[in-house]
Amino acid sequence: MARLTGTRPVATRRWGCAAAFLLLLFTVQAAQKADFSGDSTAATINHSLTLLQRLQELLQNGNGSDSVLRVRSAASDEPKVFHTHQLLLSLQSEVFESLLRNQSVVTLYEPPETAALFEKFIRYLYCGGVSILLHQAIPMHQLASKYRVWGLQRGVAEYMRTHLASESSQGHVVGWYHYAVRVGDAALQESCLQFLAWNLSAVLGSAEWGSVSVELLLLLLERSDLVLHSELELYTAVEGWLSRRQPEAAVAERVLRAIRYPMIAPSQLFRLQAQSAVLARHRGAVQDLLFQAFQFHAASPLHFAKYFDVNCSMFLPRNYLAPSWGSQWVITNPARDDRSTSFQTQLGPSSHDAGKRVTWNVLFSPRWLPVSLRPVYSDSVAGAIQPVRIEDGRPRLVITPAMSSPEFAGVSFQKTVLVGVRQQGRVLVKHAYSFHQSSDEAADFLVHADLQKRTSEYLIDNSLHLHIIIKPVYHSLIKVKK
Repeated sequence: MARLTGTRPVATRRWGCAAAFLLLLFTVQAAQKADFSGDSTAATINHSLTLLQRLQELLQNGNGSDSVLRVRSAASDEPKVFHTHQLLLSLQSEVFESLLRNQSVVTLYEPPETAALFEKFIRYLYCGGVSILLHQAIPMHQLASKYRVWGLQRGVAEYMRTHLASESSQGHVVGWYHYAVRVGDAALQESCLQFLAWNLSAVLGSAEWGSVSVELLLLLLERSDLVLHSELELYTAVEGWLSRRQPEAAVAERVLRAIRYPMIAPSQLFRLQAQSAVLARHRGAVQDLLFQAFQFHAASPLHFAKYFDVNCSMFLPRNYLAPSWGSQWVITNPARDDRSTSFQTQLGPSSHDAGKRVTWNVLFSPRWLPVSLRPVYSDSVAGAIQPVRIEDGRPRLVITPAMSSPEFAGVSFQKTVLVGVRQQGRVLVKHAYSFHQSSDEAADFLVHADLQKRTSEYLIDNSLHLHIIIKPVYHSLIKVKK
C-alpha cells in the first residue's frame, strides 16, 4: 500500500502566480460563453492554448511554487521532486487539497510502475490532457483513483474500453479484465469479457491465454456466444492452460466438465481419450460426460431426447466458425443494391445427423423500409406520394431454410450473424446478432450502421464482412425419465 507523509507548514504561501493564471483562465472561459445576442460583429478571442503553454512552463520551471512533492519508489534511491502550486493541485484533487492544507512538502510513496508516470500525471493536473500507451493505462488509472482525479479516471477507463482491439506483443485485454474486477469497474469488466468471447480464437493463440485466471476461464466456458473454430479447439487450449497452471484437482475437474463433449465428433473423442495426458489424469471426473457424448452421437436425437435432458448447455453449440456450421459472406459495395446467397449446414451436431444437409437462403437489403415509412397516397393532394428518402431505410438480413422436412422435428435453429470490423489494423468481431427459428431476421440488424460512407466502421475496404452461423438446438419431445 502506498504511503503519504509530510512536513509542517511554512509561515507564508505564495499564491500570487497561480491565482493570476486562474483569473486568466476564468476570463477566457467567460469570453467563450458570452451571449452574442445576434450581433454579427461579435467574435470569440481564444488564447487558451497560450494559457496551457504557460501553465506547462509554470510546472516545468517551478515559478511561484508554494508546495513540493517528493515521490519515492523502491526502484530508485533518489526521490523525484516536483515544485508545484497548491491551488492548481487542489482544484483537481481533493486528496492533494487535504494533504497540502497544513504542509508544504509532501513525500509520496509509489510503486515503480506508477512512479514512472507521476510526471505525466502531474502535467495532467496543470493542463487537463495526457497521452498514454497500452501498458500505461492501468498505472495511470491507479494514480487517478488514488488521488481522486475523477475526470482522468473516467478518461483512462474509456481509453481502455476503446482500445481492446489494439495489438500488443503480450496482449492486454486479460490483464485489463482482472484489473477491472479488482477495482469494481463493471462496465470495463463487461467490455473485456465480451471482447474475449467474440474473439476467443485470437486470444487462445496469444501469450495472454496463460495469464487467464480460474474465475475468468470458468466464466468464458459457461458462455454459448464464444466465437471459435470448434469445441476441439477450445479443449486443446484448456488442456494447455491446465498443463501450465497445474491447478488443484477440484479446479481442473470443474474446468474439464465445462467442455461440451457432445459437440466433438466421436473420432476426435477417441483420439483425446488415447492421447490426452490431462484427460487421462482426470478421467474419473468426466467419464460420465464422455459416455453421454458417445450415446448422443450413436442414437437418433429423438430417441436420445426420451432419456436425457437435451435442453441444457452441454447440447447447445457455441458460435463455431467451421464450414459445417455456417458460411462467411463478404458483400462488396453493400449500399448499392439487394444481394442474396445460399449455403448448407449439417442438420445437427449428432453424428446421426452428420450426413443430412440443410440449405439456407440469405437475403441482404441495404435500404429496406418498414411499413411505417413506405410511400402512401396523400389525401390532401390527389395522386401525390409522400417523399421517401433513401436514408430512411435500414439494412435487413433474412435467413430462411430452402425446404421443410419431417427430420426437422425436435430441432430448432438459432441463427447468429457476426460482423467483422477493422480496429487498430486488426479484423475482429465487434457485433453479433442472434435470432431463433420463430424469426427469420434480427430486428436490430446494423440499425446504427451507415453503409453509405466508405469510412464507415462497419466496412472493410468498402465491403461488409459477415459470418452466418446456424446453431441446431435439440428439444425434448416427451418428459425426460427420472
